[in-house]
Amino acid sequence: MKVLYTRVSTIEQKTDRQRVNEKEYKLVIEDKCSGAIPFFEREGGKKILNLINKGAITDLHVWQIDRLGRDLRDIINTIHFFTEKKIIIHFVSQGLKTLNQDFSENPIATMMISILGVVGQMERNQIKERQKEGIAIAKMKNLYHGRKVGSVEDNLTFLSKPKNQEALRLLKKGEKAVSVAKFTGLDKNTITKIKKLGLVQNEVTVASS
Repeated sequence: MKVLYTRVSTIEQKTDRQRVNEKEYKLVIEDKCSGAIPFFEREGGKKILNLINKGAITDLHVWQIDRLGRDLRDIINTIHFFTEKKIIIHFVSQGLKTLNQDFSENPIATMMISILGVVGQMERNQIKERQKEGIAIAKMKNLYHGRKVGSVEDNLTFLSKPKNQEALRLLKKGEKAVSVAKFTGLDKNTITKIKKLGLVQNEVTVASS
């Protein structure tokens, strides 16, 4: 079975660009989570692993390499796992596939994947460095103030944020706070606050009904 895997980093983002010719696939699996989360720890990744264990997948199609992950080591480990299972990964936009039709490794693809993974990781590191430098310069010029002292975000506004709503939904389903934090990309302290306010909100709803 040919499966299309898509991933975006936030709940607000859409995967339309990654769904080219999606009617060609038997199944489309979507993740909305940080690429820093190891592939098989994601909700979509778990579904794919379950299908692999059932012997249901022959080909996995992904828009591009960085959809598998941000960390080069994790990307390589994920690809190696699929290779061991003789499942071909197709990187659609880059025109690469990890295995040939006889399931031998594609040496050109292996080389390109390593190069693109390294370049992607370098770019992310450079972006982080530029952000740090920008904040440092802004602080020197007294232009960076962060949130105004004394400003308070009301609970309703806080819980109404799309990411926070998704976190609350997962918590209500019984997901652990650590898993919710990884899935949504939110800080653990934020998850704790969402959980606390969500329980209060439920109590108010029950009391008023």
